[in-house]
Amino acid sequence: MAVGHRVCFVAGFLFILLLPGCEARIHKLTLTNEIRHTIDLNDFGFYANGTLDVHLHSLQVPETQVDFSKYPVGFSLSRSRDNGVLSYTAEDLKKCLLTQNSTNAEPLIHFLINIKNQSVSVNAVNKQDNILIAKEKVEADKDQEKVKRDSEQQSKNQDKSAEHQDKRSDDKKPEQAVQNPEAVNVTGTFNLSSRHHVTLDLEKNGSIYSFSFRIRFGSEAEGLYSLKFHYCRNSDPGFNEPYSFAVEVTEKNPHGFLSAAEIPLPRLYLYMAGVFFIAALVWVYNLMKHSYSVFKIHWLMAALAFTKSMSLVFHSINYYFINTEGHPIEGWAIMYYITHLLKGALLFITLALIGTGWAFVKYILSDKEKKIFMIVIPLQVLANVAYIIIESTEEGSSEYYVWKEILFLVDLICCGAILFPVVWSIRHLQEASSTDGKAAMNLEKLKLFRHYYVMIVCYIYFTRIIAILLKFTMPFQWQWCYEFLVEVSTLIFFVLTGYKFRPASNNPYLQLPQDEDDVENDEVVTESGALEGISKVKKTSNGRDRQKESTL
Repeated sequence: MAVGHRVCFVAGFLFILLLPGCEARIHKLTLTNEIRHTIDLNDFGFYANGTLDVHLHSLQVPETQVDFSKYPVGFSLSRSRDNGVLSYTAEDLKKCLLTQNSTNAEPLIHFLINIKNQSVSVNAVNKQDNILIAKEKVEADKDQEKVKRDSEQQSKNQDKSAEHQDKRSDDKKPEQAVQNPEAVNVTGTFNLSSRHHVTLDLEKNGSIYSFSFRIRFGSEAEGLYSLKFHYCRNSDPGFNEPYSFAVEVTEKNPHGFLSAAEIPLPRLYLYMAGVFFIAALVWVYNLMKHSYSVFKIHWLMAALAFTKSMSLVFHSINYYFINTEGHPIEGWAIMYYITHLLKGALLFITLALIGTGWAFVKYILSDKEKKIFMIVIPLQVLANVAYIIIESTEEGSSEYYVWKEILFLVDLICCGAILFPVVWSIRHLQEASSTDGKAAMNLEKLKLFRHYYVMIVCYIYFTRIIAILLKFTMPFQWQWCYEFLVEVSTLIFFVLTGYKFRPASNNPYLQLPQDEDDVENDEVVTESGALEGISKVKKTSNGRDRQKESTL
């Protein structure tokens, strides 16, 4: 337990250090010497009148080494299909999207950066219902300048005394026009449904380029959009030319900064927190009512339910401030991460303890069961640290995907590890039912453990696999149902576990040996190694079981 406390302390210190980097829905990303050819900046679900603001503050590329007409650089904004699956396949993502034509009817916008002409070419593909607001680059019309000079020349012929002076001034003006061609850069509003090509101004300061744009989405353009940055030269095998850029992305819907699928989450988490809190109160009432058969693990289960409720409350508050401010409030975010870490640790510890039969059947864990806890607790802390890093890291950063893979792998290992104690207990009960005289009671326990095993497997499969598959098949505005299904399945799992292992005299799981014959049978089973670590217990006058001696 001391090791667990130290690990939790280190984890808490780490996520407090990582928290200030969190920007939520106002994203700021700075990459230096990057070599990836495609960078996923963010995915966001927009409703009608939602806005996307992109500010490329600095872009540094090797100008002399790359043919940007053949290998373009820029952004792409693409909408997913109606079922929430992105419009591009894995084969398409291996290539540079800026050089490919659209393979479907979904809206697609390319922002091609032209270093040579200091401009950005905007190409809107397929049906659009978007408004682009940006600084347009318009070159001065040389023909109009020529007509103006000709009219001035005709007026000068009327006055011979001023003819020579007018000619000198005329000779200077064309030279200045040639040497300093003027351009008129005006911030304008462009309807991409009627104008599919727009040229924007690209500002240059030394070797640094910058520009910005805003897109307002119409009613027909609602959907889940993916914003990416592309450096097409590195899409060819063997090319890893470094480049650097800093970008700020702000996404907003009409009523806040949350994506369309996240808007219902603050209320969902708050409602589910109330349900878990009521369930925890009912559980505590049941413990007080049957105090004669309550074990320590029953109170641990109550602590888990209350911690889960608190975690959901802080999660709801965290999302509320993200929606109103565009970023979380540091204090509330810390409280959420603390309760989230405690909830995750308590969940796996409680499930593993129930699986080993600790406090119900025995008070001492075997060596291999202790090893399970030595593996699960640090891994669960690592999983929570990975989750916190993912929450506080921009999606476009390279470490984001590394920690995402770590989280997925560690979570699966923890889910598999807690099944081992249940399997061991089932095996022990199978052997015990064939060696002692209490076969009927052991068979009841065996049946209960098998149900518990099936419950854990179903819970893991549903929350880790089935719910995620359902998320990808739902429309973008209904993807919050994934979180709803996960929370409801967690509630059902908690209720069923509490019912199966409730403190009651008629619960077969709590019916322990009470006579001398059982002592002899226990010794036989223990000597065979089937029930290693099980302690002898004796019923007291008030119905509680207490440990008398170890059968090790």
